[in-house]
This record gives sequence, C-alpha cells and structure tokens, in this order.
Amino acid sequence: MNDQLLKQMQNAIKETVLEKKIGIAFSGGVDSSLTAKICSDLGYQVILLTIGFEGSHDILFSKKINEFLKLPHQTLEINEKNFNEISKKINQKINTDNLSWNENCIAFYYVSKLAKKMNLNSVVTGNGIDELFCGYNAYRDAIKNGELKVQELMNLKLDNELKMMKAVNNISSEFGIRIIQPLLSEIFINYAKKIPVSQKIKNSDDLIRKHIIRKLASDIGLPEVCANQRKKALQYGSLIHKALIKSR
Repeated sequence: MNDQLLKQMQNAIKETVLEKKIGIAFSGGVDSSLTAKICSDLGYQVILLTIGFEGSHDILFSKKINEFLKLPHQTLEINEKNFNEISKKINQKINTDNLSWNENCIAFYYVSKLAKKMNLNSVVTGNGIDELFCGYNAYRDAIKNGELKVQELMNLKLDNELKMMKAVNNISSEFGIRIIQPLLSEIFINYAKKIPVSQKIKNSDDLIRKHIIRKLASDIGLPEVCANQRKKALQYGSLIHKALIKSR
C-alpha cells in the first residue's frame, strides 16, 4: 500500500471536512468510492448521494458498488419534465456557455437537493483526482510530448476545476449546501504534483490511467470492478449531458 498517499488524502479530508455527518457525491467510480471509503474509515457518518435519470449508469452502478461498501445510500432520479427549466435557470445564474460547467452545476444542483432532503450541510467530492492523476483522455496526447506537457495540461485542468467548483458552490448555496473538495486543497495539490508521472500514466496507449490511485483503492478493500474499471464522468453517467444536448 502507498501509505504516504493514503495519509495525505486522510489529512486533506480531516483538514477540510469539519462536520462528522456528511454526504458523498457518489457514482460508484474509483474516485468517489475511494473518497467514501476513506471518509468512512476515518469515522465520518457518511451518506452516499447518487443522482441521474431513470436507468442511468450511475444509478445502477452505484448500487452495485455499494453492495461492497454497505454504506447508507440515497438516490434521486431526475425528473425529465422540469429538467429544461432547471438547466436554463442554472445557465443564467452561472452565466457561461462552457458546456462542462453547465453540466456539472446541474448535477450538483440535484446532489444538493438530495443532500438537503437528508438534512445534510456538506457534501464531499473526489474532484481533483482526475486532474492530479491523469484521469482524462487528454493526458494520453500530452504524454506523447513528454512529462512537461503533462504538467502544463495538469495546471490548466486544475485551474479550470477550481474555478468550476466555485460556480458549483454558487448553485448549491440555494439549498444551503457546501460542496467540499479536499483533494483540491493547496497542500494536497502540491503533494500530488510531486508524484512521478509514471505512477499516473504509462504512455499514450494507457486507457486506464490513475494507476497509483487504483492501486490504493484495491489495497484498502475496494472491489476490482470499482478500482480498475474505466467509468464515464458524472455528466455522462447520469445522462445529464445527453439531456442537455437534446434540449438545445
């Protein structure tokens, strides 16, 4: 086990997550599952929160993974009838044409709505793992041109993610919910950037990536189907991307 990585993730959570009863934005993927497992092991009272349209991958897969985690789990199925109205309201509030920002803000609108229903104040996410550990497919192109290009892309991705999560919190504030990203804290970012790129991505043919994260997930007891499976991002797994494109 990479004890140092686990310790740094634990510290990042303990320093940013001050309430003991928390929600976890949960899709069943390695990032959210690892975050949930670490929080639970640290003694937090965790409630998994999953959103998506009826029959979406995230709704189904999250239930499958929680058969192993066995944590309290709540789901919210998005209502197709008022989706367009809500998506337009969110677009006006964050005032950007960035599709990814709109999709994520819509997703966290529903996560926050579910969190409020569960009488929670805070929702913890695994955001930052894809940026810091080469989770995105774009890192496969970057590695072709060397590790410096990987680092440059990482900085761009981190800058975008930090700004986007401010927009997300602007949306979640409607429900009085704070969305917390422990793995986007300055201390954890500085630590993760020092981990060799070779432990994150092997080469341009690397379809899996995030190797050190996946190894840690396996080591602390997450099932193989979670730790080493590729999974669509939140906006795709929940079918929000498909619905938003259809509405335009």
